[in-house]
Amino acid sequence: MISVSVKCPHCGKSLMDPKKKLNSSTSILIHLTYAGKNAPLYMSSAYGSYLVETPLGVPIGKIAGFRCPHCKADLKSTRRCDVCAAQMVAFDLKEGGQVQICSRRGCKKHILEFQNPDNELQAFYKSYVKAFK
Repeated sequence: MISVSVKCPHCGKSLMDPKKKLNSSTSILIHLTYAGKNAPLYMSSAYGSYLVETPLGVPIGKIAGFRCPHCKADLKSTRRCDVCAAQMVAFDLKEGGQVQICSRRGCKKHILEFQNPDNELQAFYKSYVKAFK
């Protein structure tokens, strides 16, 4: 699998946590909010993996909140999920572009967008090839 490196779209700080590994890769750390409670959420940085760890239980089908651990900004985007209509959650790619995931627990919709398709697709492809060597 290809590991993505993401940062906050608001403050620009890295959301990568090298101390916590999921799928043998550095995890993504954000703050999860649900039912008035907050907890860290570790997500796999392997693109296409749905592995997460958090002490906060969010029932399947419910929508959670996502915040930057640095600036505390809300990470929901203006885009709606075309599968379930929940708001998407946006992270900027370190090399440019954006990854978006659905805020509804259990929905697997995600989007990968590149700002400069030629350069970023080439970098993504190089990461893909490295993953299989």
